[in-house]
Amino acid sequence: MMGKARESSKKKTQSPNKKTPKSSSSSPKKRKTLDPSPAIAENPNPTSISVEKPQESNSVVEMGTQKPELKNPFAKKPKVDLNVDEFVANLKIKPAKFDPNLAAWWGDGDKVPFLFLARAFDMIKGESGRIVITDITCNVLRTVIAKTPDDLLEVVYLLANKIAPAHQGLELGIGDATLIKALAEACGATEANVKKLYKDLGDLGDVAKEIRSKQSMMRQPPPLTITKVFNTFQLIAKASGKDSQERKKNYIKSLIVAAKDCEPVYLMRLLQAKLRISLAEKTLLVALGQAAVYSEEHSKPPSDIQSPLEEAGKIVKQVYSVVPVYDKIIPALLSDGVWNLSKTCNFTPGVPIGPMLAKPTNGVSEIIDKFQDMVFTCEYKYDGERAQIHFMEDGSVDIYSRNAERNTEKFPDVVAALPRFKKPSVKSFILDCEIVAYDREKQKILPFQILSTRARKNVKMSEIKVDVCVFAFDILYLNGMPLLQEQLDVRRKHLYDSFEEDCGYFQFATTLTSNDIEEIQKFLEASVNASCEGLIIKTLEKEATYEPSKRSNNWLKLKKDYMDSVGDSLDLVPIGAFHGRGKRTGVYGAFLLACYDSNNEEFQSICKIGTGFSEAVLEERSSSLRSKVISIPKTYFRYGDNLKPDVWFEPSEVWEVKAADLTISPVHRAAVGIVDSDKGISLRFPRLVRLREDKAPEDATSSDQVAEMYRSQANNPHRKTKDDLEEED
Repeated sequence: MMGKARESSKKKTQSPNKKTPKSSSSSPKKRKTLDPSPAIAENPNPTSISVEKPQESNSVVEMGTQKPELKNPFAKKPKVDLNVDEFVANLKIKPAKFDPNLAAWWGDGDKVPFLFLARAFDMIKGESGRIVITDITCNVLRTVIAKTPDDLLEVVYLLANKIAPAHQGLELGIGDATLIKALAEACGATEANVKKLYKDLGDLGDVAKEIRSKQSMMRQPPPLTITKVFNTFQLIAKASGKDSQERKKNYIKSLIVAAKDCEPVYLMRLLQAKLRISLAEKTLLVALGQAAVYSEEHSKPPSDIQSPLEEAGKIVKQVYSVVPVYDKIIPALLSDGVWNLSKTCNFTPGVPIGPMLAKPTNGVSEIIDKFQDMVFTCEYKYDGERAQIHFMEDGSVDIYSRNAERNTEKFPDVVAALPRFKKPSVKSFILDCEIVAYDREKQKILPFQILSTRARKNVKMSEIKVDVCVFAFDILYLNGMPLLQEQLDVRRKHLYDSFEEDCGYFQFATTLTSNDIEEIQKFLEASVNASCEGLIIKTLEKEATYEPSKRSNNWLKLKKDYMDSVGDSLDLVPIGAFHGRGKRTGVYGAFLLACYDSNNEEFQSICKIGTGFSEAVLEERSSSLRSKVISIPKTYFRYGDNLKPDVWFEPSEVWEVKAADLTISPVHRAAVGIVDSDKGISLRFPRLVRLREDKAPEDATSSDQVAEMYRSQANNPHRKTKDDLEEED
């Protein structure tokens, strides 16, 4: 399939600028067209690369009869300058007309230069349309598949700004201080100078490029390759123990010294895990599917597929939602193709999937309207930590958070008790559940704040002070059988048949199946009295499959306190603050909050908040954020010109916030361009609920969600334009 495509691609001409000379050599190894390993010319910011040109041969010999040529090891090979710009420019060609050989200046099987990816990043950064970004990314992937398929996995990881699957917990863990020190030492600058430039430019990548471009070197290190960069990132992430920070710094220096052109910009951004080029992972997955289709020149899609490119993108996204591991997906794509991907990559215990999420709703009547002629069920919405519990056939257990973080060490009591709850016939399973702080003496659910006092790692059974209860509401896998495509009523029966309840330790979520408004209203009241947040309403028998990583219309959430307003709280990121006055002198008096736009990788201001803080909480949050102060706003902050906080923050915290309603704003930029072409959306009367320690800034409420919440409000002029703002499929 794709392997055949690669063979055929090698028969094509390379570039109108540089033809591949014919060779008389019959060595088992294919002669490389161009060798990028020789040193780049002394210019520290080149667009041309000097490479050794292969010797041409006019000899014609029958296949299998050619003898090895005798070569003079001291003979100088002529060099030719390649204009990288001309190669990279081809990435903008529409995929249907794109020839991968025209974008690559390296030979078949040679390691992909990091400059190729850095230039692609630069090109993508300059675009705003998702279709164009998808096309460029598709062409990048096709070029790698055609020339150096062995590098595809590493290229995909770098495009995703990752170095490993989320559940492995392998992160670079590098702060700006280490990067500044490494940059200063690598370039012969002072840390003070680097910090000043950082303050002026606001982007450490731009700082690296500025300093590196002015540095001359007696001898240039070999050009960076994708493999070199990725492997070094792995070494950095795995460095531990004594002198680990020093080793990390030295690894970083080795990359900086070899970086050319725009490479320093993207090395720094990758090391910060903040690429900021508006390449969302969903777009990458679509591009990967399309690249696979174009590369499968000898394999046709199934006859029932009318739009292969669109379908391939959906397949890759769907497979990644249940197997979020590129190490499995990429080899399967290369060996068996995209049309077999769903068969070759299967959902199994030990690899967490993104949880299915619910959309907010304002009241019971809205639920009845949305689920007309459908059987639906209501469940208590518990105020704890969403957890995915994996029980393997060998008896081992892993517990994952909603962000795929391994929380097994946080809940040793749950791990120890699990065998007691499952029935003997159960050999393996994956549960979707909520772990809640619980008072077993009073048989009462405790607030989330109590649960958050538990240590995050290395919890010892003897030191546990906060007991927990597991409230299970779904089962996704049982005894070797994935259940994601089963309807909820089937999954629920498997759940009930496979486990025994133990009050205060393991219980099923409390449920009600009814379409009677009065009954649902009473059930909502009962959930609040039971210390729950409200209800989750789910389709039961139809359109009731489990949709990983998706906020689905088939799950709705109803919270008591905001039934007559926005219907849900928002998770927002503080990006700035205003100094307090009067009683609040010495602390921040108000904060500028933002939602997150994943498509453009930017934080968009949504409100100022100064209520909901006790004196202790205000002091705590002010103290925590003082260490995150930055001199100028990040380039990926979007806010009105009239908004001028006294200080700006590095995005680091997520706050749960409630508000009376949402309104169109000329000042704030949340969801700008979605509901109104020029104006954003802001919150009226926001107040702080709590700190969300289980969420990263990029997990904050999205701009699409903000727009949807605005549209779903009663009595706003935009409501009839669209019932729901759908997420990407």
